[in-house]
Amino acid sequence: MAHYAILNENNIVIQVIVGKDESDTSHDWEQYYGNFFGKVCKRTSYNTFGNIHNNGGTPFRKNYAGIGMEYDENRDAFIAKKDFESWILNEFSCLWEAPVPKPDDENMYMWNENTLSWDLIEPPVE
Repeated sequence: MAHYAILNENNIVIQVIVGKDESDTSHDWEQYYGNFFGKVCKRTSYNTFGNIHNNGGTPFRKNYAGIGMEYDENRDAFIAKKDFESWILNEFSCLWEAPVPKPDDENMYMWNENTLSWDLIEPPVE
């Protein structure tokens, strides 16, 4: 079984369906489902995130498609909405990244767009 993203006229994912596996070569399944829905259809890989296939396979279209994501034809990638104006698209992974690396420790942090820094989240005092 394979997954397919149905796109609107702005290349935004409006639906993700389960369809025929790509090993079934009796049809071009992107074209088939695209014709069925009257929209553009792109296959997506459930096992791909950040341009890495979690089962060691070949990554496909950088990220698994989700509703609201954009399909970028030039990058052949599904890209999530940008969470913060300051964040930068990593061209390899097609994931948005903060302009400042998150501290690599055991604490929890939240991005502060006003100061362009990571704020420590203090645990509740009991």
